[in-house]
Amino acid sequence: MPFRPLNPAWRHDPMTHPLPPILPTGNAAQQPVALEGWPLLRLGFRPFYLGTALLACLSVPLWIAAFLGLVPLHLTVSPLLWHAHEMLFGFAAGVIIGFLLTAVKAWTGLATPRGPLLGTLALLWLAARVAAVAAPYPVYAALDLVLLPTVAVILLRLLIKAGNKRNIPLISILVLLSLANLCFHLAAMGAIGLQPVQALYAGLGLIVMIECVMAGRVVPMFTKNVTPGLVINIPRKFELVTLASTGVALALWVFAPAGWVTLVACVIAAGMHAVRLWKWHPRVTFKRPILWILHASYAWVPVGFALLALAQVGVVTVSVAVHAFAVGTTGGLIIGMVTRTARGHTGRQLQVGRAEVLAYALVMGAAVLRVLVPAVVPQWYAPALALAATAWAIAFAVYLFVYTPWLTQTRLDGKDG
Repeated sequence: MPFRPLNPAWRHDPMTHPLPPILPTGNAAQQPVALEGWPLLRLGFRPFYLGTALLACLSVPLWIAAFLGLVPLHLTVSPLLWHAHEMLFGFAAGVIIGFLLTAVKAWTGLATPRGPLLGTLALLWLAARVAAVAAPYPVYAALDLVLLPTVAVILLRLLIKAGNKRNIPLISILVLLSLANLCFHLAAMGAIGLQPVQALYAGLGLIVMIECVMAGRVVPMFTKNVTPGLVINIPRKFELVTLASTGVALALWVFAPAGWVTLVACVIAAGMHAVRLWKWHPRVTFKRPILWILHASYAWVPVGFALLALAQVGVVTVSVAVHAFAVGTTGGLIIGMVTRTARGHTGRQLQVGRAEVLAYALVMGAAVLRVLVPAVVPQWYAPALALAATAWAIAFAVYLFVYTPWLTQTRLDGKDG
């Protein structure tokens, strides 16, 4: 176990401190073989968090520059589809993979890929990102389609071996993400009669479902752990209804034509998530940035559903709702979790500094600029996009500056992981 920090949030965080001590004490000569090798490849979060942060930092400004006509971008697929796909199946899916490769070890007590196998998975992810801009489309598609199902099989075997049935549904969502990715590539190559953007919407919907499930597990727990006397008891029936309404609304959005049925479903989902967030007592987190970023990011879920409802009758564009989920919810939760879990798994206190707070504020600012400014003041669309991309890129550049040394070195306490 890592050295106990003063922050009481240490005590019950199953993601960052899940297991009893697994290494004997003693001098360096007595350390087990597990500490040998490159620290970057000792646990899944290390290479995937760094790779996805770099992708976020570089690709979004490139896309906006191309969109505004400042930089030519010659790809084998339209730049818009490239941008959307890479943000979903490169950035978000990469973070999910790194998170799950780390979390499943905590949940099962079994070793997840490390060393050469982890390096192979990370290089496969990187090869697909490079192929997207430098290889024929079939090569890009082939490389991109391998990683998600491979990780799903690896993690499913570990969960079954450990008898951990509770988390198997998360792996099933990885399988569905793989299917959505396959449909995207087939559609982009004209092999099936489907619009590629519909597959992207399905991918975003699945990622939102993963976020809603995981946030429901960890956000109220983290909040209770650092707030003495706070009670958060949410009935299981309420949780099930919330997740069910989410799934229905997202499915209607992806598969049904725009109309009043989808509008009503999205309004219900927005209301359920607003109540859910209120039950988590976000007001107690204002002085704890490592917590308020999770609450603030989750607040974009009801906003996203409300905007999606308005999009059904043409009040706003679907793009506005999509970016509420993609920038506000996904970007915010990712910057919150990649800082929190990286701190915990490198033996550091769960207390962020000014750099991380700046990154949090920049991502939330990027969401406002990308979503709310164009919706309210459409004539500011182009400058708002440019400012949002700049804020987003700086946020993840800050993450890389602070966390690259930590993620490429042994834990502070000398433990494995």
